[in-house]
Amino acid sequence: MSTELFHADGIGVTYPGMDRAALQDIDLRIDAGRHLGIIGESGSGKSTLTRVLLGLQRPTTGTVTYRGERVPAGRGRAARDFRRRVQVVLQDPFASLSPRMPVGRIIAEPVRALRPEWDADARAAEMLAAVELPADAAQRLPRELSGGQRQRVAIARALAVRPEVVIADEPVSALDVSVRAQVLRLLRRLAAHEELTIVAVSHDLGIIDGLCTDALVMTEGRIVERGPVIDVLENPTHPYTRELIESVPLLPPRPADAPRSTP
Repeated sequence: MSTELFHADGIGVTYPGMDRAALQDIDLRIDAGRHLGIIGESGSGKSTLTRVLLGLQRPTTGTVTYRGERVPAGRGRAARDFRRRVQVVLQDPFASLSPRMPVGRIIAEPVRALRPEWDADARAAEMLAAVELPADAAQRLPRELSGGQRQRVAIARALAVRPEVVIADEPVSALDVSVRAQVLRLLRRLAAHEELTIVAVSHDLGIIDGLCTDALVMTEGRIVERGPVIDVLENPTHPYTRELIESVPLLPPRPADAPRSTP
């Protein structure tokens, strides 16, 4: 039987001054081991949903839980435990990495904060190797690395505490096409090795197809379609999904190591 991690029931978010809700009546379940892709254009509500899952945005209506407990906010023990279990990789690694901190320390800091019983420096070295960066990268500053290397550092930092879930918000959109493929391949390998649950947020259908087992499509704050990623992309039922797919000239071939959806 699948282990339920996230459960959202009737989530709505309304911001002051907005004509419509940012999220409307969102029901969602994410089980352990699944790779969920959240697809939508700018303004569809996918980023707001991500913030709700991370506990950074309180819903106006509805509830969201993680392992049966309400997603915590603030800095208490429950919030620290949640951050250990759920980590995030953002679109722009340069903005999310401290410019004055060497890479080794960037990776080690969350280990010291969330896994104090571990040897943080040893874990940082282990993660540098896992993301295929040389050992001497530990002494470099983020500005000395390429965009693809910085995103590898961001992934290493997120995985260093051995989370259960990684939420990846447009994880490769800021990278060159050739580098994107390398980073996605790395994410797939590490997700399998670490037995991760992935929530990938993107407007890019190719990224979702190459990384996810399941997909949901959002527009105007609502989920309009969901299912196994192959079904959603190859046999869409909602007019918006069909329009979205038709706007893409040609999806790249699905990688041979892409995860497969199973019941």
